Amino acid sequence: MKAMVLKALCNLKENPVPLALMELPVPSPKAQEILVKISACGVCHTELDEIEGRTPPPRLPVVLGHQVIGRVEAVGSKVSTIKTGDRVGVAWIFSACGKCKFCLSGNENLCPSFAATGRDANGGYAQYMTVAEDFAYAIPAIFSDVQAAPLLCAGAIGYRSLRLTGLKDGQRLGLTGFGASAHLVLKMARHRYPNSEIYVFARSAKERAFAVELGAAWAGDTTERAPHKLDCIIDTTPAWQPVVEALANLESGGRLVINAIRKEGDKRSLLDLDYPAHLWQEKELKSVANITRNDVKEFLTLAAKMNLQPEVQVFVLEQANEALLELKTGKIRGAKVLKID
Repeated sequence: MKAMVLKALCNLKENPVPLALMELPVPSPKAQEILVKISACGVCHTELDEIEGRTPPPRLPVVLGHQVIGRVEAVGSKVSTIKTGDRVGVAWIFSACGKCKFCLSGNENLCPSFAATGRDANGGYAQYMTVAEDFAYAIPAIFSDVQAAPLLCAGAIGYRSLRLTGLKDGQRLGLTGFGASAHLVLKMARHRYPNSEIYVFARSAKERAFAVELGAAWAGDTTERAPHKLDCIIDTTPAWQPVVEALANLESGGRLVINAIRKEGDKRSLLDLDYPAHLWQEKELKSVANITRNDVKEFLTLAAKMNLQPEVQVFVLEQANEALLELKTGKIRGAKVLKID
């Protein structure tokens, strides 16, 4: 099978072609696994973090990609809920132990043995992959393969982020950064909280115009102050500075949810906070760590109910490096998806 493989960590500025096109054996499913023939895979900013070493170290060499759509080509001897020919998705959560206190309390995203698709196991930048049947999801028929791919991470993690804000209808929501996840969060928020105004902060004028096009009440640069203080803000940027700026826009008692695994640049920069301006008045910081299977299932149900159609830009598998480089340099409108033959 064809696969785009990461052999070593690198800086994309120094090496803009981090993935190598390779021929690999088609994997064989174990007893409780399925073999998926992949048709589409979303491209996520987390892949940039993996390539450049900001996540826990990936298994090398590794096939990236954790927004996977495909059809079941074969099933293991103990698979009981999925059959050959079914269309399924695979998300960031590849496996968890199922036995620790986090898994038993419904917080498998915090499991010490959490394994990530495309980091700890081969993912979707390939023609085939295997996954345990319990970590594959039925995809609503309303979505095409290409439309469905971004829902499995950008959508699902956006859903978790929005839930963690604790937003109530009528409260003001801010979105810092406006890429694959944030544009879906805006659509979700308008559906779930119709009386809430949404304010967007983004460096790119095109992203700001896109946000207004989708219904944002206001859009400004990351460093600007919104016309009103905001009750909740979700940060999806790769940098620290927008976190500091977002805190200055936060209402007293408000919550900032950071949807990122790592931040680029100086790890100490958050220490430059001005306490009265940024954190006083009982403001909260909350991070998002991974997703649970329940997040994915609940979000797919919601996405189908509201016919949530992501904006997508399509590449072929061999263009994975090009898609990643565009993501790195800020050429973003919606989500980037690899279409795999």
